[in-house]
Amino acid sequence: MPLLQLRRHSQITLPATIRKTLNLKDGDYLEAEARDGAVILRAKELIDKDQAWFWTKEWQEGEREADEDIKAGRVSQVFDTAKEAIRALKSGRL
Repeated sequence: MPLLQLRRHSQITLPATIRKTLNLKDGDYLEAEARDGAVILRAKELIDKDQAWFWTKEWQEGEREADEDIKAGRVSQVFDTAKEAIRALKSGRL
């Protein structure tokens, strides 16, 4: 197990083997947590605020449900234009 040394300004260097295993690059973010006498580091991705809605629990559940429906063939017909789709919705065919 690699040994790390706390350096000036409380900095540490992650060993190359760990960086390669986790595919970490310069500038990546890590989240640190102290738990039961240990420091837990997790790689994190930052998301633009205007895209955060996509990663909410509710939206991701809907994405998973849609993927399952598509795999099971539970999909409506394909429309060439938005007007065709709206016309079908208004007519009650969907």
